[in-house]
Amino acid sequence: MMVSDGVGSYSRGWKLLQQMLGGTEARSVRAAWRRLSPDFERYVLTFLAGEVWSRRGLDRRTRSLCTIAALAALGRREGLALNIRMALRNGATRAEILETLLHLAPYAGFPAAWEALVLAEQVFGERTRSPRRRTRRARR
Repeated sequence: MMVSDGVGSYSRGWKLLQQMLGGTEARSVRAAWRRLSPDFERYVLTFLAGEVWSRRGLDRRTRSLCTIAALAALGRREGLALNIRMALRNGATRAEILETLLHLAPYAGFPAAWEALVLAEQVFGERTRSPRRRTRRARR
């Protein structure tokens, strides 16, 4: 279990967010949180990323799939989109994400699963349209 150490948790959380989103997107998301509320940005980096996501016991891929299921069940679109992007960087496959959302349907309701599947497809589409991916494909 991680124990809160203030600055260390914040630094650990910021480093983890960069690993899970990539530097550019992490900076963008962090700036958006800070614009909304500097305290929110600090809570997310210190507690959520710096302590909860940094715990031992589950790998990042598994944590991502659990988080996707919870956010989809709760209908939290912004968090779900962000966590689908992070899940892909954390080693989850498109098929695993879709299976997680399908598995959710009888527990959280088919409408929740349907909305989450639609959002997941949008996020997957963003990834195939990104300039960096097109550049890589063009080089092949």
